[in-house]
Amino acid sequence: MTRPAGRDPLLQMALRVEQDIFLVRQRGREVAAAVGLEHQDQVRLATALSEVARDLLRAVGGADVTFVLDRDPRTGQSVLRVDLAPARPLPDGRYQPQSGAVARLVDMLGVVTDGDDTVVRMSRRVPAQAEPLTPERLAQLRAELASSAPGTAMDELATQNAQLISALDEVRSQRDELEVLNSELQETNHGVMALYNQLTEELEETNRGVVALYAELDEKSAQLRAASESKSRFLANVSHELRAPVTAIIGLSRLLADSASDPLTAEQARQVGLIRSSSADLLGLVNELLDLAKAESGRIEPTWAEVDLRGLFGQLRGTLRALATRPAVELVVEEPPAPATVRSDEVLLAQVLRNLLHNGLKFTERGEVRLRAERRGDLWSLSVTDTGAGIPPELHERIFEEFYQVPGTTRVGGTGLGLPYARRLVTLLGGTLELTSEPGAGSTFTVVLPVGGA
Repeated sequence: MTRPAGRDPLLQMALRVEQDIFLVRQRGREVAAAVGLEHQDQVRLATALSEVARDLLRAVGGADVTFVLDRDPRTGQSVLRVDLAPARPLPDGRYQPQSGAVARLVDMLGVVTDGDDTVVRMSRRVPAQAEPLTPERLAQLRAELASSAPGTAMDELATQNAQLISALDEVRSQRDELEVLNSELQETNHGVMALYNQLTEELEETNRGVVALYAELDEKSAQLRAASESKSRFLANVSHELRAPVTAIIGLSRLLADSASDPLTAEQARQVGLIRSSSADLLGLVNELLDLAKAESGRIEPTWAEVDLRGLFGQLRGTLRALATRPAVELVVEEPPAPATVRSDEVLLAQVLRNLLHNGLKFTERGEVRLRAERRGDLWSLSVTDTGAGIPPELHERIFEEFYQVPGTTRVGGTGLGLPYARRLVTLLGGTLELTSEPGAGSTFTVVLPVGGA
């Protein structure tokens, strides 16, 4: 920061003897007050100036002191600058104040080169709210400072003492305020600690409740697992025990209806047909119960292999075409896009798709049941779409519950176990079974499987 060309100093004076230190301090305070520095900043500048003057008087025999009003080129703010040109060169061209606190009293303190001269420079910013220093005002300040008579050393010493007493009063006042603040802070700390202890106790009590709740949940979970295992064992045992007599009933009914046996009357033949049909339905229920029990107990282990979807779709097309007994319903099995391979268990996957197709044919009175496959990145989407009555949104999850069937006029025979079993198998294969359906718009069951298997 350099003085603009033509900028005249506010005041110049010489520092040569000990008494000049008091004059430099006094004049520095007067200049600071004239340009608009606040009282505390006036005292700080005067104190820093007297300390630097004392150091230079002892080290180099004094200095020429110049007060200049400058302007900071970065902010445009007025700055009061004091240059002290040493009477002799500074040792090593450097200056270090005896008191380290001096530099904190001003905004800038250091050795600078001003043209051919090396000076010790200090500066202090003039407050923005100070009276504007126009050229006319500066000329008036120079005249006032030049005409004012400097005080004696005793006058300056008295002023210094008054400033010191004022500073001590301010320090005492600040100390009293600090004590009050410390007292309030201690009370606040006591309140915070009491609140912290209360919250800690409440948290510990809550934690004990949570631990007790988790223990209860673990106990309930264990009971539910035990109940589920008991149910699975019961279903497996009952299904196994029922299969043999039901199979025997079916065999006997076939023998009675065989043409090689004694002829039956029309009524007897009808009754035997009912026995055989009911036994077949009961055997289907027993087999589904047994399959579901196996799936729930985790006794089904997929046999992983590369499955050709084209071959699997062709097999389903051939075996299920006979079930499409309604003339108004068409079974459509689309050819999967190449490469039509997925790593899965062919038997389990065929069971799932056969179950979905069979349901579609059962619950569709007219239109079509369509099986199609679509590759989406690393996933295969296998969907079975029908044009049946559709399923309300609130029942989309209920149909996957055991023994539940959607009520309606199109309800036909069934056990309500096929879809729960199908979803468990799809989960075993690492996929998901999703449903999209609306009343009157048919249903779409979608099996989503990873291409590389689970």
